[in-house]
Amino acid sequence: MEPLDIETVDSAELSDPAFIEGLPGVGHVGKLAAEHILDQYEGTLVRRLYSHDLPPQVDVGDDGIAELTHLEFHAVETEGRDLLVLTGDHQAQTNEGHYRLASAVLDVAAEFGCEELYALGGVPTGELIEEYAVLGAATRESVVEALEEEGVEFREDEPAGGIVGVSGLLLGLGARRDVEAACLMGETSGYLVDPKSARAVLEVLEGMLGMDVDYASLEERADEMEEVIGKIQEMEQQQQANVPSDDDLRYIG
Repeated sequence: MEPLDIETVDSAELSDPAFIEGLPGVGHVGKLAAEHILDQYEGTLVRRLYSHDLPPQVDVGDDGIAELTHLEFHAVETEGRDLLVLTGDHQAQTNEGHYRLASAVLDVAAEFGCEELYALGGVPTGELIEEYAVLGAATRESVVEALEEEGVEFREDEPAGGIVGVSGLLLGLGARRDVEAACLMGETSGYLVDPKSARAVLEVLEGMLGMDVDYASLEERADEMEEVIGKIQEMEQQQQANVPSDDDLRYIG
């Protein structure tokens, strides 16, 4: 196999499509959001991307079948915009690999005529949150203004340290190719897979792309997450209750 190989699986005719990237990251926010789109709409797997920059492993399905790790591109028609959606279980392992993969991803997006791009991800807060804001970054002022109308926040010095990985490079390299690109980052604690944050990101995409998303399955996963959070909070309370007081510590040693 070549160091980077793009396999043609099927063909699709898309009209003025937007590109959606949802690879693993903080809280799996982008991956959850992209996979939810594919669960709701009947898409077509059109390309697989194999690369030496992905982890050296195979992924094993529920049926026990092993398949070399890869990224997938799905062509999707919605009641709004047509979409080309990128999903996968891994990102690159090196700085150079991130650049190679991002460039290859942009090549496939260009092949299908995508001139508008949304990278999806999460931004960690380090604490459990109730209200889920979506932070943004974009390559053009007009995109910033459109996203602000959908409630996306653009905060000074956030995300701290910039946007790393494929999501960041799709904006940076996309801008050099004159692609209109934005990154939507749902706030998340960073501790757990976060369907509530994924929903917040999808709600922005609904407004931008004219989709009509059903959130029933995400709500079920959110309820499961709430149960886990409840158990974590209960354990934290028990640990705090068992911490010795200053008076107790006087008698130690």
